[in-house]
Amino acid sequence: MKEILYQVRWFFIPYVIILAICLIVKLTYTREDIYFAINAMYSSWADSAAPYITNAGSGWTVVALTLVLLLFNFRNAFLFATANIATALVAQTLKHYFDAPRPQLYFKDQLDRIHFVLGTEQLSLHSFPSGHTVSAFTSAMVITYLCRNKLWGWPLFLLACLVGYSRMYLSQHFFEDVTAGSAIGVVVTAIWLYWADGRKFLRSEKWNRGLTNIGKN
Repeated sequence: MKEILYQVRWFFIPYVIILAICLIVKLTYTREDIYFAINAMYSSWADSAAPYITNAGSGWTVVALTLVLLLFNFRNAFLFATANIATALVAQTLKHYFDAPRPQLYFKDQLDRIHFVLGTEQLSLHSFPSGHTVSAFTSAMVITYLCRNKLWGWPLFLLACLVGYSRMYLSQHFFEDVTAGSAIGVVVTAIWLYWADGRKFLRSEKWNRGLTNIGKN
């Protein structure tokens, strides 16, 4: 496990710092305080950008990236896809267990106070945890692990944070949904990489090829 965390250190270290800050914020302020503070900070350009940023954590993005990785390396595609499957299963289990209301339902008597981004579908249930955030942090961590230049962990971490923030900006999730989603993405992914990448078959020559070079010697 130490080796996994060392490989993703440029992602993991800033994450631990931000997670600590998030926990302090959560212990200091109420759900309502945090939600309305974030909701009050909106602009036309952010309204336009947020839906695109949030899509970086969608299932379709995971599928697209998996297909790209398959072109070059089966092992990388396998680790990326299975890590996302593992974290998604945990997230969906928790979503249906807690069945927590999303902001639109939770604040149904205060909707006139809320800024909603036009054109976005407002969901009502399964708020905790944020699935898009789980996916974003899972994907960013796996890609950091797979990159030769580990400094990519910094921009990948920032992108994952933006996805999480976009979920709150779009009023789809609360602060704790996003914080928990990030923790699930990081912790479960680390455990999965530790177990999965230790499988001998992933080290074989055929698994370290892709569709573009499958017939080459």
